[in-house]
Amino acid sequence: MAPIRPLLGDTRHLLISPDGQLSLIPFEALQDEQGKYLIGHYAFSYFSSGRDLLRLQLYAGSTSAPVVFANIDYNQQENAIAVKPKSDDTRSFDNRRSTDLASLHVSSLQATIQEAESIKAVFPQTQIISQKLATETAIKQLSAPSILHLATHGFFLPDQEVKLLPNEFDLQQPKILNLENPLLRSGIALAGFNNRSKAVSSYDDGVLTALEIAGLNLRGTQLVVLSACETGLGDVKVGDGLYGLRRALVIAGSQSQLLSLWKVDNSGTKELMVKYYQKLKAGKGRHEALREVQLEFLSNPKYQHPFYWASFVPSGDWTPLSGK
Repeated sequence: MAPIRPLLGDTRHLLISPDGQLSLIPFEALQDEQGKYLIGHYAFSYFSSGRDLLRLQLYAGSTSAPVVFANIDYNQQENAIAVKPKSDDTRSFDNRRSTDLASLHVSSLQATIQEAESIKAVFPQTQIISQKLATETAIKQLSAPSILHLATHGFFLPDQEVKLLPNEFDLQQPKILNLENPLLRSGIALAGFNNRSKAVSSYDDGVLTALEIAGLNLRGTQLVVLSACETGLGDVKVGDGLYGLRRALVIAGSQSQLLSLWKVDNSGTKELMVKYYQKLKAGKGRHEALREVQLEFLSNPKYQHPFYWASFVPSGDWTPLSGK
């Protein structure tokens, strides 16, 4: 940032579309020559691509009740008829699964129900979907809630590659092929995730891939929060920004997203989220509200390390929520 700062003048709000490995760090936690974190001087808003700026006014903001998924039962789910799209459905959900998912197992997050209830205290119309009801079918049936809060595990599988040895007609170095769409290698865990091998259909097996998320109806959803672990990660492609959940949520039509870059602390995350929603309710901007909470954490000896306050990064529309 040192070469850039003299060019910024009095600018204090920076819009960043990071490329490559820069997509995986929070600029807020970088330090200046005096050892001060940049969050003290600047507000940051992130975009997967500069093209995302053109999407900000694409859909009117939804005023439907917020929806929170929390305290999910990863071992079982409600027996329901899975949503299987018609062949002519332009939003059809791709139900393919990565073979590397087979070894994944997630633990219970019972404490997230307290997070959900705290959000409901701020926004009383909030609908909480929990335990075995928090299924793929439930989220696929949503129609653009104003806020979608997902307190669950996120997953990211490292890129799957295979080396092809040169043959007698090709004396170049071995070529490397990517075998899977990166949107199949990231996603979130829902009800029944741990027993997905027993699911009748992959349309509702507890695995919601980024590719499926891209097909959700979030057109006009003002904010999507993934209060989980490493949800902001994705397959880094230089020149194409960050593939993964963030990009999928943009494609689905959401106006702004809040995702984490690393495994978060449960108690700290709950406190951060509660304060964040309180500031949103008070009319603060979607990114301004987060920055104010982060600065409060920075001044608190218990949470002043960037591990606690810098994990969540805001992307998309930074203005206040409408209708709140």
